[in-house]
Amino acid sequence: MRRKLAACLVAVCGMLAVGPAQADWMQPVPPFKGNDTGGIIAYTLAAQTDARQLAVDHCASYGKVVKFLAVQRYPGGYISFACRWVPYGSAQRPVRTLY
Repeated sequence: MRRKLAACLVAVCGMLAVGPAQADWMQPVPPFKGNDTGGIIAYTLAAQTDARQLAVDHCASYGKVVKFLAVQRYPGGYISFACRWVPYGSAQRPVRTLY
């Protein structure tokens, strides 16, 4: 009985030791991600396109205006923004650009 248990333990440890380790099990964050409260834009995407217009169009689809929060100016960094309600005193909704 003990030999069988020891053999099973050695087999399980051997399978765990030989199997590949996968550290990146999560899906990568897309270059542009957001919801009704705000979002992030990858800095590499911002270097290729107009990040302001992406954020303005995104927030305008929810009837809100954009407020930029932070910029990480290096590859792998992000530009973060918040979607706020239209400021008080403004009688119009935000303009959404259609291309």
